[in-house]
Parts: sequence; structure tokens; C-alpha cells
Amino acid sequence: MWVYEKKLQYPVRVSQCNPRLAKYLIEQYGGADGELAAALRYLNQRYTIPDRIAGLLTDIGTEEFGHLEMIATMVYKLTKDATLEQLREAGLSDHVADHGPALFYHNAAGAPFTATYIQAKGDPITDLYEDIAAEEKARATYQWLIDMSDDPDVNDALRFLREREVVHSQRFREAVEILKQEREQPHIF
Repeated sequence: MWVYEKKLQYPVRVSQCNPRLAKYLIEQYGGADGELAAALRYLNQRYTIPDRIAGLLTDIGTEEFGHLEMIATMVYKLTKDATLEQLREAGLSDHVADHGPALFYHNAAGAPFTATYIQAKGDPITDLYEDIAAEEKARATYQWLIDMSDDPDVNDALRFLREREVVHSQRFREAVEILKQEREQPHIF
């Protein structure tokens, strides 16, 4: 089903070690509106959506895994040279105590990822509206992360991710309109 290219979807660079920024970015790694939740939501919903739209969910869900990889790379690069004192000052002591230098799916506040983040109703239009909302929440989070960051290299990748959320939202809106048109057509038996 997938072909994996051993490269990131977009280059990820960081200007300097910044564990505090990494802590904020973890929100998009394991938070409710983050990339893991989005990928799992779309790849799950595709089973109860009309075939005409299922490919869209597969494509976007797969791309979200690529975004997850970008976030993981940023977090890694922002923390790889950090001292324990820098990690402590950034508010990552609990993370380090539990996971050492490993990434772990939790949000910026440290709450672990949960399946309750993954919404699926089984009604195609309802699910697509949920997906639009998820993309818009992710877009807003990326903008807040850009606003909090003073690293131009990180901001470059964050802007790329923010714009992809806009594109995904637009594609889901188009899918809603396709399904509404189909629903409104007379059915002759």
C-alpha cells in the first residue's frame, strides 16, 4: 500500500538547541490535534466512506504520517545536544524521567496520547466535517507555534506544515460538496 522514500516530505533544519520549543512541538506529535491523531483518524474513517472519497482519506492520512516524521525530527534536533539542566528548565523533567531521550506520544502538557482523540461516526459527511475541524485546529496550532518560535529554520518547516493543513481542509470541503450533491440527486429504482 505504501512506498516509503527515505527522506522527509520537506527539509527540517534547526538553528540551535532549544528544548523549550521542542516541548511545544510535542503537541503536534502526540496531542489531540496533532499528526498522529489525524493520520489514524483518516485511515480509520476510510472504511466507512464512499469509495469515491476513500482514496482522499488514504492520501491525506498517509501524508500526516510524513508530517509526524517531520515533527519528530524537529523535536530530536532541538533536544539532541541539550543538557539535563536545559531539559529541566524547559519543563521536560517528567518526560526525561519516564522516557529518557526517546520521543513519546503525549501532548505539550505531558498527557499521553489516547484513542479518544480519534473520531469516527460512520456518517461520511459528519466524519468529513470532523476532519475539516481537525485540520483547522492543526493549522491554528502551527500558527501559534510559529508565533512562539524565534528559530527561522524551524519556522520554515512549520509554515510548510501549516499550509498543508489548509490544503487538507480544502480537499475535505470539496469532498463534502461531492457527497452533498450525490445525496441531493434523485434516486430512481
